[in-house]
Amino acid sequence: MCQNIPNDPVMLLSFVNTQLRDFFTTLDLFCENFNVNRSELEAKLKSIDYEYDAATNQFV
Repeated sequence: MCQNIPNDPVMLLSFVNTQLRDFFTTLDLFCENFNVNRSELEAKLKSIDYEYDAATNQFV
């Protein structure tokens, strides 16, 4: 993960969802901006039972 984003999955969830809500229209744009591997990000958040929902543009 990029050093600018939290490593702890719960903190990461909050950070990503806030960024998606306030600045990015898609997860791909978020990942591109922060130079994050989407698959790794999704796997990390799936470890705490959250999955990306494109319809709401957030992890739920």
